Amino acid sequence: MLEPAMTEEDAAWASINTHFPVTELKDFCRDTERLFRINPMLEFYQWRALDTQRYFFSGKNISQETPFDFEFELTVKELADGFRIDYDRGIKSSTEFKIEATEQGSKLTITDRYEAMPEEDRQQYLDTVDKSLVNWASYLQRYLTTWQKWSTFGPWRWYMRRVWQPMKPSGRRITYMLLWITLVEVALIILGVGIYFAEYA
Repeated sequence: MLEPAMTEEDAAWASINTHFPVTELKDFCRDTERLFRINPMLEFYQWRALDTQRYFFSGKNISQETPFDFEFELTVKELADGFRIDYDRGIKSSTEFKIEATEQGSKLTITDRYEAMPEEDRQQYLDTVDKSLVNWASYLQRYLTTWQKWSTFGPWRWYMRRVWQPMKPSGRRITYMLLWITLVEVALIILGVGIYFAEYA
C-alpha cells in the first residue's frame, strides 16, 4: 500500500512490495544516503559521514506547500528485520525500515515516528512535518524495480550512482524529459529516412 496510515503510537507508515529476496533488499537499504536521495521531496545541501553509522544531513524539504530547510544528525541502527534511523532534533524522532518475506519476494514498510516530542509541543512544528512518505515509498518501489532489471549493466549502474543520484529532483525531471524528446527526435529522423528510401530508392 502507498497510502500513509496512522497508528496509535504517533507514527505514519507506508508499505511496498518488491521481488527482492529479504537479504538483497536489506543489503540495498544499508546505503542510507541513497535511500534519502531517492526521495523526490528532498533537496540535498550537505551529506557528511560523522562515523560509520552517524551522518550530518542538511537540505530543503519540498513536501509542504511552503518548503522548509532542515539540518540534523542521524544515527542508523541495524535491527533483526531492518533498520532504524534516529534523528537528533525536529518533530520526527525516527524512521524505521522493516523488511519481511513474502511469497513473491519481500515487503518494505517505512514508518515515521513522532513520539519523542510531547504532543503539546508539536503544534509549533507542524510547518516542518515531512509529508513525503507516500512519494518516497512510491519512488523507492520504482527504483527497486528498475534496479533489479538493470543493476547488472555496468554503465547504467555507474550513471545511477554517479550522475542521477547527486542530481536535484528537478534536475532528474528535466533530464528525463530531455531524454524522451531526444528519443522522439531520433525516431522521427529514422522514420523520415525510411520514408525517403521507400519513395525514392
